[in-house]
Amino acid sequence: MADHSGEITEGCRLPVLRRNQENEDEWPLAEILSVKDISGRKLYYVHYVDFNKRLDEWVTPDRLDIKKLQFPKKEAKTPIKNGLSGSRPSSPERDVKKSLDLHVQSASAPSRGKTVPTPKRKAESVSLASQVTAVTPVPSLPASAEASQAALYTAIRDASFNIKSREEHEPLTSLTTNGTTSIQRHLIPPQPGRKRKNCGGTDEDSQDSSDGIPSAPRMTGSLVSDRSHDDIVTRMKNIGCIELGRHRLKPWYFSPYPQELTSLPIIYLCEFCLKYLKSLKCLQRHLTKCNLRHPPGNEIYRKGTISFFEIDGRKNKAYSQNLCLLAKCFLDHKTLYYDTDPFLFYVMTEYDPKGFHIVGYFSKEKESTEDYNVACILTLPPYQRRGYGKLLIEFSYELSKVEGKTGTPEKPLSDLGLLSYRSYWSQTILEILMDLKSENGERPQITINEISEITSIKKEDVISTLQYLNLINYYKGQYILTLSEDIVEGHECAMQKRHLRIDPKCLHFTPKDWSKRGKW
Repeated sequence: MADHSGEITEGCRLPVLRRNQENEDEWPLAEILSVKDISGRKLYYVHYVDFNKRLDEWVTPDRLDIKKLQFPKKEAKTPIKNGLSGSRPSSPERDVKKSLDLHVQSASAPSRGKTVPTPKRKAESVSLASQVTAVTPVPSLPASAEASQAALYTAIRDASFNIKSREEHEPLTSLTTNGTTSIQRHLIPPQPGRKRKNCGGTDEDSQDSSDGIPSAPRMTGSLVSDRSHDDIVTRMKNIGCIELGRHRLKPWYFSPYPQELTSLPIIYLCEFCLKYLKSLKCLQRHLTKCNLRHPPGNEIYRKGTISFFEIDGRKNKAYSQNLCLLAKCFLDHKTLYYDTDPFLFYVMTEYDPKGFHIVGYFSKEKESTEDYNVACILTLPPYQRRGYGKLLIEFSYELSKVEGKTGTPEKPLSDLGLLSYRSYWSQTILEILMDLKSENGERPQITINEISEITSIKKEDVISTLQYLNLINYYKGQYILTLSEDIVEGHECAMQKRHLRIDPKCLHFTPKDWSKRGKW
């Protein structure tokens, strides 16, 4: 086969050989983002289309399928508006993206009325990732007083009874004149061969939202990165490896560390103050002068080897900025800024005789007008899939309980963040529903508002979780909550595996009134 590697330029697409999770060869379509020449041999930086950016990598020419090479399409020139030409070279995906942008613009314009200016306050780097589709709400189930007064009636039935159709069940309570809806709970065994209609979105990439209309840029909080302004630099990983304590981490995404460090094979971090250094010798010299053996700030929780430290982004600016730089290596779709003053950071650590080692963290705004109790949340890769993510989420809601508020994570969530939050919401709500017991022979009842108050989970998240689990159904003017044996068994099995829990008795936290600017 003739060598066509000289024809491959940035923006081209072609199949590239890679190994999947089953260690099998596959040829997914990939886009060439960059080309470099090392000692006369070309290397290509590729992004696998429809795959997460963390899989992007440099590949050699022998992994490219030149026969199926697709050159970038060029857009037709458009009329000049405001003195600016609308023409530019394009990759094949830009046409689709452009049509989506137009759709979002037309959907949000009527509800906004005017364009919201770009936020002036700079915010911290942060959290979680991709913009996703809104969950489809159940008909006539608002996140308002009507939904909040929805009563949950519990009826535990013998699993051996004959399953009857919905029409053969005893008459259900109808809607009362004041608009209060009732929800009846039936514990029924699963019926083979029958699937209930999904009343909520179940796509793993969907995003829980109250209205499903993409919102305009907010004036506060961490800023979601606008993907339309991505340049080739920020789309590519710039750090090869980070050494943090006894771990070596391979970054997933771009992070704006100083340019002189990005050419080094390894960046060394002090695991206590997170200062970055260019060599092991520099790190060893730094450790002789660094007196920290735990994150700066106040230790507000300790149980066993797990501790949480509260760090003020204004008082500990250097540490907060270094934490943001590290976090950006594993968080996409967020813009990193160096003004950390409006944020609090809660760092979770694991203790051993050498000190308190960072496991993960979450940040939150000191003042949030939209009830956000998390701006960004991250468990470092060496500690993932060990229950620490749920522990961080649970701790954020424990703080909300002390503050007497309901909270929700800042949107959009990443793929991993969305899975973790859905799992936490599901387990927490099912735990409450299954603990309901009958008193005096009457069916116990609970409202959406009461679930929200007990858990500090926002009402919209409670409703969307019930929809996601397919528990809530609309029938003859009311909402019925149906728990199958599969749901019950799955929940009990999950709770047995969940060993790490927050003990409220070990939390020593006093909320501050950040509305008084003097306390910043």
